[in-house]
Amino acid sequence: MYLPKHFEQTDAQALHALMREHPLAALVSVQDGEPTADHVPLVFDTASNTLRGHVARANPLWRVAAGQPVLAVFTGPQAYVTPSWYPSKAETHKVVPTWNYTVVHAHGVLQVVDDAPWLHALVSGLTDHHEAPRAEPWAVSDAPAEHVQQMLRAIVGIQIPVQRLLGKWKISQNRSEPDRLGVAAGLGQGPEPARVMARWMLADRS
Repeated sequence: MYLPKHFEQTDAQALHALMREHPLAALVSVQDGEPTADHVPLVFDTASNTLRGHVARANPLWRVAAGQPVLAVFTGPQAYVTPSWYPSKAETHKVVPTWNYTVVHAHGVLQVVDDAPWLHALVSGLTDHHEAPRAEPWAVSDAPAEHVQQMLRAIVGIQIPVQRLLGKWKISQNRSEPDRLGVAAGLGQGPEPARVMARWMLADRS
Protein backbone atom coordinates (compact mmCIF):
# COMPACT_ATOMS: atom_id res chain seq x y z
CA MET A 1 0.00 0.00 0.00
CA TYR A 2 1.28 3.44 -0.91
CA LEU A 3 1.54 5.16 2.45
CA PRO A 4 2.81 8.75 2.67
CA LYS A 5 3.91 9.57 6.19
CA HIS A 6 1.23 12.24 6.71
CA PHE A 7 -1.52 9.65 6.04
CA GLU A 8 -0.04 6.89 8.22
CA GLN A 9 -2.09 5.88 11.27
CA THR A 10 0.09 4.28 13.93
CA ASP A 11 -2.26 4.35 16.93
CA ALA A 12 -2.87 0.66 17.69
CA GLN A 13 -6.14 1.38 19.48
CA ALA A 14 -7.44 3.28 16.45
CA LEU A 15 -6.46 0.41 14.13
CA HIS A 16 -8.11 -2.17 16.40
CA ALA A 17 -11.27 -0.04 16.66
CA LEU A 18 -11.64 0.19 12.88
CA MET A 19 -11.34 -3.58 12.55
CA ARG A 20 -13.97 -4.10 15.25
CA GLU A 21 -16.38 -1.55 13.78
CA HIS A 22 -15.91 -2.70 10.17
CA PRO A 23 -15.25 -6.46 10.50
CA LEU A 24 -16.00 -7.49 6.89
CA ALA A 25 -12.49 -7.86 5.47
CA ALA A 26 -11.27 -8.51 1.95
CA LEU A 27 -8.99 -11.49 2.62
CA VAL A 28 -6.37 -11.53 -0.14
CA SER A 29 -4.47 -14.72 -0.95
CA VAL A 30 -2.73 -16.31 -3.94
CA GLN A 31 -4.46 -19.29 -5.51
CA ASP A 32 -3.12 -21.02 -8.63
CA GLY A 33 -0.65 -18.19 -9.07
CA GLU A 34 -3.35 -15.51 -9.12
CA PRO A 35 -4.35 -13.03 -6.41
CA THR A 36 -7.90 -13.50 -5.15
CA ALA A 37 -10.02 -11.90 -2.44
CA ASP A 38 -12.64 -13.51 -0.20
CA HIS A 39 -14.95 -11.26 1.81
CA VAL A 40 -15.01 -12.62 5.35
CA PRO A 41 -16.10 -11.15 8.70
CA LEU A 42 -13.08 -11.41 10.99
CA VAL A 43 -12.90 -10.92 14.75
CA PHE A 44 -9.74 -9.39 16.16
CA ASP A 45 -8.61 -10.71 19.54
CA THR A 46 -6.30 -8.13 21.08
CA ALA A 47 -4.98 -10.49 23.77
CA SER A 48 -3.54 -12.91 21.20
CA ASN A 49 -3.15 -10.40 18.36
CA THR A 50 -5.11 -12.78 16.14
CA LEU A 51 -7.88 -12.50 13.57
CA ARG A 52 -10.46 -15.29 13.58
CA GLY A 53 -13.30 -16.24 11.26
CA HIS A 54 -14.74 -19.01 9.15
CA VAL A 55 -15.36 -19.87 5.51
CA ALA A 56 -17.52 -22.39 3.70
CA ARG A 57 -15.94 -25.83 3.56
CA ALA A 58 -16.47 -25.70 -0.21
CA ASN A 59 -14.29 -22.56 -0.42
CA PRO A 60 -10.80 -23.58 -1.61
CA LEU A 61 -9.21 -20.79 0.45
CA TRP A 62 -8.67 -22.89 3.57
CA ARG A 63 -6.99 -25.71 1.64
CA VAL A 64 -4.91 -23.64 -0.77
CA ALA A 65 -3.83 -20.76 1.48
CA ALA A 66 -3.18 -22.68 4.71
CA GLY A 67 0.31 -21.86 5.89
CA GLN A 68 0.65 -19.07 3.34
CA PRO A 69 0.95 -15.28 3.85
CA VAL A 70 -2.38 -13.47 3.46
CA LEU A 71 -3.59 -9.89 3.69
CA ALA A 72 -6.85 -8.82 5.37
CA VAL A 73 -8.05 -5.38 4.25
CA PHE A 74 -10.55 -3.58 6.50
CA THR A 75 -12.23 -0.52 5.00
CA GLY A 76 -13.64 2.19 7.24
CA PRO A 77 -15.44 5.45 6.41
CA GLN A 78 -14.83 6.87 2.93
CA ALA A 79 -16.23 9.70 0.82
CA TYR A 80 -15.70 11.72 -2.36
CA VAL A 81 -14.29 15.22 -1.85
CA THR A 82 -15.17 18.02 -4.26
CA PRO A 83 -12.65 20.87 -4.62
CA SER A 84 -15.59 23.25 -4.28
CA TRP A 85 -15.36 22.74 -0.51
CA TYR A 86 -11.86 24.26 -0.35
CA PRO A 87 -11.76 27.94 0.59
CA SER A 88 -8.44 28.05 -1.31
CA LYS A 89 -10.33 27.37 -4.55
CA ALA A 90 -11.47 30.99 -4.66
CA GLU A 91 -7.88 32.15 -4.21
CA THR A 92 -5.87 29.98 -6.61
CA HIS A 93 -8.23 27.56 -8.40
CA LYS A 94 -5.33 25.08 -8.12
CA VAL A 95 -7.47 22.31 -6.69
CA VAL A 96 -8.69 18.90 -7.86
CA PRO A 97 -11.17 16.30 -6.58
CA THR A 98 -9.99 13.50 -4.32
CA TRP A 99 -11.27 10.70 -2.12
CA ASN A 100 -10.97 10.47 1.66
CA TYR A 101 -10.82 7.01 3.20
CA THR A 102 -9.62 4.93 6.13
CA VAL A 103 -8.16 1.42 5.84
CA VAL A 104 -6.27 -1.14 7.89
CA HIS A 105 -4.08 -3.82 6.32
CA ALA A 106 -3.39 -6.86 8.51
CA HIS A 107 -0.62 -9.22 7.38
CA GLY A 108 -0.12 -12.74 8.64
CA VAL A 109 -0.04 -16.44 7.83
CA LEU A 110 -3.38 -18.24 7.52
CA GLN A 111 -4.03 -21.14 9.86
CA VAL A 112 -6.92 -23.62 9.62
CA VAL A 113 -9.00 -24.68 12.62
CA ASP A 114 -11.26 -27.62 11.69
CA ASP A 115 -12.77 -28.11 15.14
CA ALA A 116 -16.51 -28.10 15.89
CA PRO A 117 -16.36 -26.76 19.51
CA TRP A 118 -13.99 -23.97 18.40
CA LEU A 119 -16.33 -23.07 15.56
CA HIS A 120 -19.39 -23.21 17.81
CA ALA A 121 -17.77 -20.77 20.23
CA LEU A 122 -16.73 -18.50 17.36
CA VAL A 123 -20.13 -18.28 15.65
CA SER A 124 -21.91 -17.97 19.00
CA GLY A 125 -19.71 -15.04 19.97
CA LEU A 126 -20.14 -13.39 16.55
CA THR A 127 -23.89 -13.79 16.72
CA ASP A 128 -24.17 -12.48 20.28
CA HIS A 129 -22.09 -9.43 19.40
CA HIS A 130 -24.05 -8.43 16.31
CA GLU A 131 -27.46 -9.31 17.74
CA ALA A 132 -26.88 -7.38 20.98
CA PRO A 133 -28.43 -4.08 19.76
CA ARG A 134 -31.71 -5.81 18.87
CA ALA A 135 -34.65 -5.68 21.27
CA GLU A 136 -35.04 -9.46 20.94
CA PRO A 137 -31.62 -10.81 19.98
CA TRP A 138 -31.39 -14.14 18.21
CA ALA A 139 -28.92 -16.70 19.59
CA VAL A 140 -27.36 -19.79 18.06
CA SER A 141 -29.09 -21.82 20.77
CA ASP A 142 -32.45 -20.75 19.28
CA ALA A 143 -31.84 -23.08 16.33
CA PRO A 144 -32.32 -26.85 16.65
CA ALA A 145 -29.12 -28.49 17.87
CA GLU A 146 -29.01 -30.90 14.94
CA HIS A 147 -29.31 -28.00 12.49
CA VAL A 148 -26.48 -26.15 14.22
CA GLN A 149 -24.25 -29.23 13.99
CA GLN A 150 -25.11 -29.59 10.31
CA MET A 151 -24.17 -25.97 9.65
CA LEU A 152 -20.91 -26.34 11.62
CA ARG A 153 -19.91 -29.28 9.41
CA ALA A 154 -20.32 -27.00 6.39
CA ILE A 155 -17.73 -24.45 7.56
CA VAL A 156 -14.06 -24.38 8.49
CA GLY A 157 -12.37 -22.04 10.96
CA ILE A 158 -9.48 -19.81 10.00
CA GLN A 159 -7.20 -17.67 12.11
CA ILE A 160 -4.40 -15.25 11.26
CA PRO A 161 -1.84 -14.33 13.91
CA VAL A 162 -1.16 -10.74 12.90
CA GLN A 163 2.49 -10.06 12.05
CA ARG A 164 2.05 -6.49 10.81
CA LEU A 165 -0.67 -3.83 10.89
CA LEU A 166 -0.69 -0.84 8.57
CA GLY A 167 -3.21 1.97 8.86
CA LYS A 168 -3.96 4.73 6.37
CA TRP A 169 -6.23 7.62 7.34
CA LYS A 170 -6.43 9.79 4.21
CA ILE A 171 -8.62 12.54 5.64
CA SER A 172 -7.26 15.76 4.13
CA GLN A 173 -4.23 16.05 6.41
CA ASN A 174 -2.30 17.37 3.40
CA ARG A 175 -4.63 20.40 3.13
CA SER A 176 -4.58 23.64 5.06
CA GLU A 177 -6.72 23.89 8.18
CA PRO A 178 -9.35 26.08 6.43
CA ASP A 179 -9.57 23.61 3.52
CA ARG A 180 -9.85 20.68 5.90
CA LEU A 181 -12.63 22.35 7.85
CA GLY A 182 -14.34 23.21 4.57
CA VAL A 183 -14.31 19.55 3.54
CA ALA A 184 -15.69 18.46 6.92
CA ALA A 185 -18.47 21.05 6.65
CA GLY A 186 -19.35 19.94 3.13
CA LEU A 187 -19.37 16.27 4.03
CA GLY A 188 -21.46 17.10 7.08
CA GLN A 189 -24.27 18.22 4.78
CA GLY A 190 -24.27 14.97 2.81
CA PRO A 191 -25.73 11.48 3.31
CA GLU A 192 -24.86 9.48 6.41
CA PRO A 193 -21.66 7.86 5.01
CA ALA A 194 -20.31 11.33 4.22
CA ARG A 195 -21.33 12.62 7.65
CA VAL A 196 -19.45 9.73 9.25
CA MET A 197 -16.30 10.77 7.41
CA ALA A 198 -16.84 14.38 8.54
CA ARG A 199 -16.98 13.20 12.16
CA TRP A 200 -13.75 11.23 11.73
CA MET A 201 -12.05 14.27 10.25
CA LEU A 202 -13.09 16.52 13.10
CA ALA A 203 -12.10 13.92 15.71
CA ASP A 204 -8.64 13.46 14.20
CA ARG A 205 -7.08 16.91 13.87
CA SER A 206 -3.60 15.59 13.11
